[in-house]
Amino acid sequence: MTTTTEARTRSGRLMLNKVPEVTVWFWVIKILCTTVGESFADWINMKLGVGLVNTAWIFTAVFVVVLAVQLRLKRYVPFPYWLTVVVVSVTGTLYTDILTDQLNVPLWISSAVFSVLLAAVFGVWWARERTLSIHSVTTLPRESFYWLAVLVTFALGTATGDWTLELTGWSPGVSVLLPLGLIAAITLLWKFGANPVLSFWLAYILTRPLGANIGDWLASPKVAQPGEPTGLALGTFTTSLIFLGLILATVVYLTVTRSDVTETHEATHDAAATGDPRKERVALAGFGLLAVATAGLLVWAHGQPHTGPAPEEDNTSAVQMAPGQAVKKFPPAKVAALKTLASTSLKDARSGNETGAHTAAQKLRDLWDADQASLQPLDQTGWTSIDAQMDKMLKTFGIDHSNPPMSPAQQEKELNALLTDMG
Repeated sequence: MTTTTEARTRSGRLMLNKVPEVTVWFWVIKILCTTVGESFADWINMKLGVGLVNTAWIFTAVFVVVLAVQLRLKRYVPFPYWLTVVVVSVTGTLYTDILTDQLNVPLWISSAVFSVLLAAVFGVWWARERTLSIHSVTTLPRESFYWLAVLVTFALGTATGDWTLELTGWSPGVSVLLPLGLIAAITLLWKFGANPVLSFWLAYILTRPLGANIGDWLASPKVAQPGEPTGLALGTFTTSLIFLGLILATVVYLTVTRSDVTETHEATHDAAATGDPRKERVALAGFGLLAVATAGLLVWAHGQPHTGPAPEEDNTSAVQMAPGQAVKKFPPAKVAALKTLASTSLKDARSGNETGAHTAAQKLRDLWDADQASLQPLDQTGWTSIDAQMDKMLKTFGIDHSNPPMSPAQQEKELNALLTDMG
């Protein structure tokens, strides 16, 4: 899948093309990057207990630095380019997660907003440069538009991918099939004669949910609560290491062979045939039918019986256990870390430090989620009991729930109950 290069050049410093040739290696490494974007962000956010907002700030700063380096280059260089893609994949994912998990914005709204934003980016890009082709990213303005579009596509892909899971209740393993099938269909339409620029960007967006679902499938535990994802239980850290290693190996290969450098590729391959307007119109209708078919599939899947996250009110009927019994089989060090954060949140709630109490509760949630894969197999009943009380506590802070934060007295009550359950 490639793009055309005809476009008028605007004013600006002219460079060699700053984007790699769209070969099979482009798509392989792009999917690897999106998988890392999902698993590495989850590992830093939850396993290290950094928190979602802090992780987003960290990666925004890293993104600014690596993008500055990339923009200063006069030609495409594999390592800084793909490093920027890895970082922007994490950053775009985090922005959507903040809207969903922190601000409780419904995924359908996030999907709509990012769709409009992406259309606006493309509209301004086209109005100024008269091309959206990645074969003509030869000036600083064009490259700036390109990276802005890439950032929004990652955020949009995250929102639409998560919304699909929410609608259907599919597991990550099954969910891989939808974006994979859509990318295959887009490739066939492109082969038929579809507009190459449109085909490229549609496939580019879909690689985000494809890579994310692969990452979730590899990292998720083999046993989980009803409605929670299951997978191969490699964990987010192991998954990130594997895919970072594959990315590094691919980048080294591309650096040595220069097979994805546009000028090298054009010297060794025949020029692409000029597009046929009639075929482009037919393919455009094909894209429309594909969209209708996808919408119909999602509506059908949503109407089928499937297990979603347990309703909030179900937690009240969760199994009750004696104080300390639920965590008896858990490692003492992990229990102590959980109790420390719960105590910190309780202390801040009592002193009127709402921000501190909320932050500690958020970190407690992140740590609990990160430890699920190791704790749940040790004692399913104990884990379920603590998880139910954890959810009640989080609801009082409006974390993972649509309600606003409750009174400090209610927060103290549920935190005390949680500490009692943990002994």
